[in-house]
Amino acid sequence: MAYHSLQDLVALAEQTGRTLPQLVLENELQLTGMTRTQLEEELDRRLEVMRTSAQKALHAPQKMACSLITGQAQRQQNYLDKNGNDCLVGAYANQAMAMALSCSEVNASMGRICAAPTAGSCGILPAVLCTLESRYSYTAPQLRAALLAACGVGAVVMRNATVAGAEGGCQAECGTAAAMAAAACVQLKGGSAVQMVNAAALALVNVMGLVCDPVAGLVQLPCSFRNASGAVNALLSADLALAGQAPGIPPDEVVDAMYRTGRKLPLELRETALGGMAAEPAAKQVAKQLQQGQA
Repeated sequence: MAYHSLQDLVALAEQTGRTLPQLVLENELQLTGMTRTQLEEELDRRLEVMRTSAQKALHAPQKMACSLITGQAQRQQNYLDKNGNDCLVGAYANQAMAMALSCSEVNASMGRICAAPTAGSCGILPAVLCTLESRYSYTAPQLRAALLAACGVGAVVMRNATVAGAEGGCQAECGTAAAMAAAACVQLKGGSAVQMVNAAALALVNVMGLVCDPVAGLVQLPCSFRNASGAVNALLSADLALAGQAPGIPPDEVVDAMYRTGRKLPLELRETALGGMAAEPAAKQVAKQLQQGQA
């Protein structure tokens, strides 16, 4: 039941009558040697880590070295609490943003996060899953299935492209995280395997070419904001796919395009902190202060 591409997942689902999460589950059981109970327990454990990191900084700003993003999650949560449905992009999108920022704060403070698929993009999938869980009260089996759908997408990108900012820019990190989260959303809303891979591809399309330019080399700015926008990207990509939208070219070719685009990015724009925002005067001053132990 092995799969090597997004098209493989769709074809297997159509041939076997199984859902995409079921296919991923069966493959994981073969690869890991775990029992189904053990694998489900591991999924539940990771979901709990996600919940904790998505909520931890909402009302308690996290302390970190060179505190560039401390308090961001609380600030967004306060805005949401004050404005509710009057928030410009809606209450649930703002909840996802706040939770994504919380995960970024927890990561920057050396707290426990679930790298999905990387530490730098750790807020996107948890924020989306936790926001939808709070809205629809999904059950544990439903959330496990969503996480498995996300895992399937992530595994394909890992096999055929990259999730490393140093290799493919932030499009590879936050883009893949958004693709995983978009597939999870479609699964939770009862969409098809085709809609799941289309949602994943659309999330990648939306950030094609996004650079990786961490200020002072820290996974704080602009990483946290890209986690927040990545969560919203996942939600809108899922809605697009559920409405019947498709990326225009096969999803696997979108993954390939992301990879080739990332490889063409200059070294300065691939996690070296030598270009983009990291090369601006204010960012260089932060780096200098950090080196001198003043930050």
